[in-house]
Amino acid sequence: MLAARCAALAGGLRVLARPWLRGFGALAQARAAGSLGVGHPRPSVGPEPRRRRLGLSAAAVVNSAPRPLQPYLRLMRLDKPIGTWLLYLPCTWSIGLAAEPGCFPDWYMLSLFGTGAVLMRGAGCTINDMWDRDYDKKVIRTANRPIAAGDISTFQSFIFLGGQLTLALGILLCLNYYSIALGAASLLLVITYPLMKRITYWPQLALGLTFNWGALLGWSAIKGSCDLSICLPLYFSGIMWTLIYDTIYAHQDKRDDALIGLKSTALRFQENTKQWLSGFGVVMLGALSLVGVNSGQTAPYYTALAAVGAHLAHQIYTLDIHRPEDCWDKFTSNRTLGLVVLLGIVLGNLWKEKKTDEANKSIDRIEN
Repeated sequence: MLAARCAALAGGLRVLARPWLRGFGALAQARAAGSLGVGHPRPSVGPEPRRRRLGLSAAAVVNSAPRPLQPYLRLMRLDKPIGTWLLYLPCTWSIGLAAEPGCFPDWYMLSLFGTGAVLMRGAGCTINDMWDRDYDKKVIRTANRPIAAGDISTFQSFIFLGGQLTLALGILLCLNYYSIALGAASLLLVITYPLMKRITYWPQLALGLTFNWGALLGWSAIKGSCDLSICLPLYFSGIMWTLIYDTIYAHQDKRDDALIGLKSTALRFQENTKQWLSGFGVVMLGALSLVGVNSGQTAPYYTALAAVGAHLAHQIYTLDIHRPEDCWDKFTSNRTLGLVVLLGIVLGNLWKEKKTDEANKSIDRIEN
């Protein structure tokens, strides 16, 4: 009975999410604006067009929505999907690693976690804007956020947040009891991480702890519990990855952040940023290699890690921390990096069956 209700709920959520999914793959057309919820989005330039045009980008999908609905879609950053990708990808890594040898990842779980990523990223952005409404009003780049601009009241945003969390809870209840408890434990991180930029120069670490929780949850959703030898290094590698991409992102805002008293790793590292990022990259690759060893991964996985290492090296070496446009380009390129890791996991898992078949044939020849 519970499984049937969960399946029906997930199906309904997928129907509701279709307009967003149609625009999700066209991030490059909306790259001029974006936010993870920790940083600040770029302001829209120029007046709004008189006539809304249909398009395939996420921003165009939001612009084509009914006008009363648009502020809420922007509040949850539905028009800026890069943050959702970065939240979702660690979930896919974990789900892929938990698949049986020779099998693709569980498509139902991938769709369920995808819908959950949209909802939880949106909830995180709503919480962030509620905490930061007074800061946002003082900065031109963030003054057009729905709460800061007065398009949505604090009470309305609170009700909207409740709706998002209720739907996310519905997704969570489709999982096993272990995963329900594990997912509920992440709520404290979701609520508190936007405050870290007021307290510490390491808010990106708090974001990493929050954004990569799916590395634990994806495995437990498939297996029923966490294998710490695999899940912990995977989670740790995701945290290192977040420190890389969100430090790059924070360099866009370092002047404004310093002006209004907010902290970030960009302000902490300053001209030593590339050295820090290189260290994070080495640790990330080391943790992913440990994941591969502990999960019995094969050649395609390690080939993907080599490609990830090359991507990171190019990203860090060519980064110009004094050019916001370059920081934005490098930041968004991390979606590709995450997809390469996923591809390596999937192909490496499929390769396991081939190796097993060859081993069985060898055994048969020996016995004969």
